[in-house]
Amino acid sequence: MNDMTDDKILARASATGPRRVIGVGTMGGLGLLLLWLAVMQPPANPLWLVFLIVLGVAALWVAQHMWRVTSRELLLTDEALTDSSGAVVARIADVVKVDRGAFALKPSNGFALMLKEPGKRAWYPGLWWRTGRRVAVGGVTAARDTKPMADIISVLVMRRDGTLPPEE
Repeated sequence: MNDMTDDKILARASATGPRRVIGVGTMGGLGLLLLWLAVMQPPANPLWLVFLIVLGVAALWVAQHMWRVTSRELLLTDEALTDSSGAVVARIADVVKVDRGAFALKPSNGFALMLKEPGKRAWYPGLWWRTGRRVAVGGVTAARDTKPMADIISVLVMRRDGTLPPEE
């Protein structure tokens, strides 16, 4: 866990147990199925056999990586969205737009952020990923956690930009 106190945390999001098991199980099952296929019904072309084995091992690696990273929690403060390991997902000062529309390029039960500047690529399957100026959050997280998180980020961005409508 990082050194932030709970009173600074505006929202939290984490993987739900069932979604985590289903996501990891599906990826692990795919890996085992591809390896089983390579052993039980090997293709005549050795290149296809290598392809099946490499893809099967890669799927198993992704499954174990997903299991490890989905044990983390996403934490939102006034300054940044981070995960519980301390990795910075996105700084609020860098967020241009929050997108959680039905047709947005985003994970299940999640949202996407557009940043001012491209960031370093990062991939935490089931939790979040970043490529270029796009950050996507969600996957095996609960919508009850990510929806309010996206709303709070939107308010923080509007407050920063001075576009927050006055309270009535």
